[in-house]
Order: sequence, then structure tokens, then C-alpha cells
Amino acid sequence: MDYLTLAEEFLEHMHMFKRFKPQQQINESMHGEAFALHQIALSNGRIIPSEISAAIGISGARIAATLNSLESKGHITRRIDPSDRRRIIVSLTDEGREQEEAHRRMLIGTIEQMLRMLGEHDAKEYVRISRKMAEMAK
Repeated sequence: MDYLTLAEEFLEHMHMFKRFKPQQQINESMHGEAFALHQIALSNGRIIPSEISAAIGISGARIAATLNSLESKGHITRRIDPSDRRRIIVSLTDEGREQEEAHRRMLIGTIEQMLRMLGEHDAKEYVRISRKMAEMAK
């Protein structure tokens, strides 16, 4: 097996794939405010900024700016943790929850369309291989 040639072909495909509109939407959802809202939603209202920062992979200063923006839009609230007054708990507002759910529905629809274009067999294989790659990244 010539893995070097496969790697070169894969890289070329990834460059082409990056310009594919559905992939752009997926990439955008994995950064910034949308991803922060998603992480907060996953936490059921008990998350601190450093946990969001670690999940997203950005600095504390950048997550602070993201949270400031989300708070100014009315998507989150921040409050002092009553059990540890040094910690700030970040929670979604109803508007933030609606925003996160709407974004998630849009993203799921985009992915569903992309998978339909592949067809049943290739879609299942793509998800299987993606799962395997994600597990290797852990």
C-alpha cells in the first residue's frame, strides 16, 4: 500500500472539500459563538468559562470576549457559583437556547443533505470512517 500517494490525494481532496459550502457551514459551527453556545447547552447550565475554553481550544481571553458578546446579545447569563464564589457559572437564556437549537437544526439539515448526496452506502461508510478518525483523535 502506497500511503504517501494516498496522503497526497487525501490532502488535495481536503483542499477541494474546504470550498464546499456545506463543509464551510460545518467548519464555522465548530468555532466562536455557535460552538460556545453548543458547549453551554451540553452542560445543562453548569459550566465555567475555562471548561468552555478547553472544549473549544481557545484562550481564556478569547472565550471572555466571546462570552461578553453572547451576553450582550442576551444569549447567556453569568452568575457567581454559590458553592465557590471564585467561579462564574455560564448559562443559556431562553433566547440563547432557541438560537443554539435553530443553529443545530440548520446544521443537521445541511449534513443530512450532504449525506443524501453520497447515497446510503457511502453515507454510512463516511460516518463510520469519521467515527474512527474521531476516536483516534481522543
